[in-house]
Amino acid sequence: MLDRTLGAADFAAVLLRLPELANAAQLDYLKVLAPGVQEKGVALLLDGDPGLAIRAAADGAHLSGVDALRAALPSLKPNHIAGCGRLATRHDAMVAGELGADYVMFGEPDGAGQRPSLSAILERVAWWAELFELPCVGFAGALEEVEPLARAGADFIAVGDCVFSDARGCVAAAAEVARRVTDAEVPR
Repeated sequence: MLDRTLGAADFAAVLLRLPELANAAQLDYLKVLAPGVQEKGVALLLDGDPGLAIRAAADGAHLSGVDALRAALPSLKPNHIAGCGRLATRHDAMVAGELGADYVMFGEPDGAGQRPSLSAILERVAWWAELFELPCVGFAGALEEVEPLARAGADFIAVGDCVFSDARGCVAAAAEVARRVTDAEVPR
């Protein structure tokens, strides 16, 4: 399913949140998955575990918050991607950038599945895009959020359940994401 989905649009990265498994099982899972993702020219980022990402030959890790980023940077840099999300304030986002994050993400759900309102996410993305060069990722909780996030200035759009739980199938949903990003790039 992932292979077909990656073929339906131009993806920059897969952000993988592993199920709760024994560490050895997670490593085995990643060693099987990573080459298939990377052979498509797509980076594989592991959510929250930079050590496992390095051992599994993933391209990097996505960290939750400034403290997690700060702790992970010595092991990830300079050879791996270190992204940072769950940034509660503008100040946190700026600190993540100053520390050396490769990207910041706005709008991703927290551990309980809660996220800011779309208007708050759009405001944060637009603010970042206007002032900073560091790439910004906008998290789309629904397909309808893709185009507004792209128009607000997000360099990348993160999608998850809205693609993989789409009733039409993930390939059709991924193709729609690509269409919506293209539509956002066309001046009106």
